[in-house]
Amino acid sequence: MLNYKRYQRVPVDPYPERKWPDRQIEAAPVWCSVDLRDGNQALIDPMIVSEKIEFFNFLVKIGFKEIEVGFPAASQIEYDFLRQLVDRRMIPDDVKVQVLAQCREEQIIRSFEAIKGTKKAIMHIYNSTSTLQRDVVFKASKEEVKEIALKGTRMVMDHLKDYDGEVTLEYSPESFTGTELDYALEVCNAVIDLWGPTKEHPMIINLPSTVEMTTPNAFADRIEFMCDHLHNREAVIVSVHPHNDRGTGVAAAELSLLAGADRIEGTLFGNGERTGNVDIINLAYNMFSQGIDCKLELDDIRAAAELYERCCKIPIHPRHPYAGKLVFTAFSGSHQDAINKGVHAMQERKSEIWQVPYLTIDPADIGREYEPIVRINSQSGKGGVAFVMESYFGFKLPKPMQREFADVIQSLSEKQGEVSPETVMEKFREEYLLKNEPIHFRKLKVDDLSGETESEFDTGVHVTYTDHDFEKTFDAVGNGPLDAVLRGLKETFGVRVKILDYEEHALQSGSNSQAAAYIHMLNEENGDVTYGVGVSSNITRASVRAIFSALNRLHLGE
Repeated sequence: MLNYKRYQRVPVDPYPERKWPDRQIEAAPVWCSVDLRDGNQALIDPMIVSEKIEFFNFLVKIGFKEIEVGFPAASQIEYDFLRQLVDRRMIPDDVKVQVLAQCREEQIIRSFEAIKGTKKAIMHIYNSTSTLQRDVVFKASKEEVKEIALKGTRMVMDHLKDYDGEVTLEYSPESFTGTELDYALEVCNAVIDLWGPTKEHPMIINLPSTVEMTTPNAFADRIEFMCDHLHNREAVIVSVHPHNDRGTGVAAAELSLLAGADRIEGTLFGNGERTGNVDIINLAYNMFSQGIDCKLELDDIRAAAELYERCCKIPIHPRHPYAGKLVFTAFSGSHQDAINKGVHAMQERKSEIWQVPYLTIDPADIGREYEPIVRINSQSGKGGVAFVMESYFGFKLPKPMQREFADVIQSLSEKQGEVSPETVMEKFREEYLLKNEPIHFRKLKVDDLSGETESEFDTGVHVTYTDHDFEKTFDAVGNGPLDAVLRGLKETFGVRVKILDYEEHALQSGSNSQAAAYIHMLNEENGDVTYGVGVSSNITRASVRAIFSALNRLHLGE
């Protein structure tokens, strides 16, 4: 049994003044990608310079204006990478590169060397302020730890004098979630007061959940408290850097926006130390699904996923929100039926608003239009089979037929597992379109008898067919071609059948379009019913083929 008594509950700071529960996210935050630093340092096989350049260019392409490019003071490869970006003039004028450094002079000096030549940069300094680390790592008092932050700020101010570009200071009280709230505020305010930001030249206070320690609502309370009590708030950009130790990084980030945060640091697909950073892809699409402009060009999720998997050497989980290969796939029969009906309802209503059960967004909007929404296995039902038949092959199966054919596919899937759309169609041909034994329709000649005789029937037909591969014919009359063919079959084979229903539709548009006809037929002798299907460029011929298909399925030509 788990020894839960080894652990104690993380204290939660009461903040009854909270207002965030009554708010909604109205706009996208400032996004900062930390893929090339936090994400890269978490890789088993870190990116080489060429991969980092490719990743950087992609981040720029999809709209990131702030990108943390590395820890140049701690890694030669990250220093060289940044220098290549600068020397090759690969940093757009509207993009700020961000470098991370501890509050140590040699690191700050090296970081300024790395950004030399950039027009805009963010100098991100940090030191841990957490209760536990002050005790077991630094063995330092609160004043001593605060002085580390102030010393780092002074060093940035000193070296800024020799820098030609525009530098924004970012300060992070590392392990903010493990720091006493009033003390975190004290340290941040001391840094703000020393730096002296203005509205025109703001600074960033980044509040990281370096380790996610409690529920997202508690994190939101802490963020709102800081937003309400930070000095010179109008000149401070409040940023959050959530990790995902408890699996609630996305929720914590969203609630922090409600609590007043202006900026989010994260990675594509949530890569990062331990269980990862907050997933910016997930956050951005969440906003998109609520009708909010996420300010990132993410209309091709496949391109982002391909780059990520190739450069990071980490596969994306098939159930990963939005990006996973199976997230827009329904196996459940009831889900498939609801999706099918939702898509039809939108088409019929010509609605411009996406409203389909079980699908929060249109997969086509993020480049997933060629991937199946519905896949067929033993859990699938008539709705899923009908969706595949219509979406892939254009056959709009009548409702009673959907169950009949779904039973055929379910029997197959129970034997072999998932059934591909191609296999579904192959089975459809076998069961209906190619059901031409023992009697196989070959030719049809129709004569209009109206006004020629005193007969009650106005149509004559001459039908050529094969019976067990022997060619035969019959002539018959009736009220229309189908009635005449059916009467001829009854007389020829001595069967008692009745057409219960008939449907038809075009399979494709244009002058060469084909028609599909569906005949619902009853064997009056034993009560058996089935469908027959026929396809032809001539609707009458398609209908006759459907009649023969149904007779063969009822085994009445044997």
